Amino acid sequence: MKTRKLGDTPLRLTPVGLGTWAIGGGGWKFGWGEQSDADSIRTVHEAVDAGINWIDTAAVYGLGRSEEVVGRALKEMKEKPIVSTKCERCWEPDGTIVPRLKRASIRQECEDSLRRLQVDVMDMYQIHWPQPDEDIEEGWSAVAELVKEGKVRHAGVSNFSVAQLRRIQPIHPVAFLQPPYSMLNRGIEDGLLAFCEEHRIGIISYSPMQKGLLTGKVTRAWAAALPADDHRRADPQFGEPLLSRNIALNEGLSRIAARLGVNVGEVAIAWVLRQPAVTSAIVGARRPGQLAATVGGGSLELDAATLEEIEGLLRARG
Repeated sequence: MKTRKLGDTPLRLTPVGLGTWAIGGGGWKFGWGEQSDADSIRTVHEAVDAGINWIDTAAVYGLGRSEEVVGRALKEMKEKPIVSTKCERCWEPDGTIVPRLKRASIRQECEDSLRRLQVDVMDMYQIHWPQPDEDIEEGWSAVAELVKEGKVRHAGVSNFSVAQLRRIQPIHPVAFLQPPYSMLNRGIEDGLLAFCEEHRIGIISYSPMQKGLLTGKVTRAWAAALPADDHRRADPQFGEPLLSRNIALNEGLSRIAARLGVNVGEVAIAWVLRQPAVTSAIVGARRPGQLAATVGGGSLELDAATLEEIEGLLRARG
């Protein structure tokens, strides 16, 4: 699989990275329902065997569970992929998630993540959300210290605005930004893309398939069958009136995918990667075999006529 340079760093990432939010399982506020750790470990191995060279996780996914499972998979590998994780989302003993960007918290979170992942240095480390906003300078300063101490190789942020990036850039250069980006969430096209290109900040998009909505499998029955502890049940995109509009969009995308001989998920990923400023897209998987339906999106190129056809579908969706 070809690689792309991440911003101004020496890192070269495959255009698709493995996302491990779902392997955190259920039992927490943003869970995806019951999950087998054995399936998760096999999925991580399958991703690396398929040529994917980096994995995205976060401390909060499954309240530490995702990092622990990824760490178990890494321990079995001779040649390990690049690993990216996140800080700032903390949790209380009862599972309540709280945002923290105080220096002491960031340092402890890093140590905890290193332990769970069973690594000595974090390849990529980022602030998960810019919350509390008044503490982002303190939090970013703490991450910069970790870089200087050799515990983190490359530091970035997730979900930051241009204004927030401007505030922290003088403290330490931002190596990469991880924003949401998909056909259904195009917010980064309004200034963020241009800012990152200007400042040589690499972009890694998450949710290119919008939590499964851009895979071609969406029906009312599919949405209704989501587990009770799947956080998507509370997502407006999975309920009416948006669900009907998303089903119609999937029908149009399915026709395009069939013509190209690919899956809708691959079209959705290729659409995100059409942007030169986007280095890679995070593709989630939780069971062996799932990646086969999406990994091809990393090498699929959509021509101008197909892109215009997609724009027409998006305009019709509203």
